[in-house]
Amino acid sequence: MQQNKIEIYTDGSSRGNPGRGGYGVVLIWGKIQKELSQGYRLTTNNRMELMAVIAALEALKKTDLDLIIYSDSSYVVKAVMEGWLNKWIKTNFKGGKKNSDLWMRYYELSKKHHIHFKWVKGHAENPMNNRCDELATEAADGKHLLVDEGYEKLTGR
Repeated sequence: MQQNKIEIYTDGSSRGNPGRGGYGVVLIWGKIQKELSQGYRLTTNNRMELMAVIAALEALKKTDLDLIIYSDSSYVVKAVMEGWLNKWIKTNFKGGKKNSDLWMRYYELSKKHHIHFKWVKGHAENPMNNRCDELATEAADGKHLLVDEGYEKLTGR
């Protein structure tokens, strides 16, 4: 594997939708592997799927990297790969498109790298996706839950 190429596996989870949630990430750079996870007291599954990608990008210390991001979220993969996000940004998320706070955070981070998304089937035979699922659900069930300020502010909770 090239030195500037990183594989990233991501997953999000929520216990109820909305409910307690969490994300899990596995970053792979050559033989180096790093895991990330965090739980939130009230959020949605889609927000956690997207937050996993954001957390992975924020963890990178270098820029101009070739990234392959594996996700079981059609929402995240299609929004980027099929150009939905660009349309949402151009129309200022008109029509009630959700999660604009996180999408804009992702968008700014994405400018620093060369990113390609690949959809993987969730809860299947991909060990890295399964590990991300474990991390996400453990985080959602954990004791140190953060506030998803974007979600709670939007919903008034």
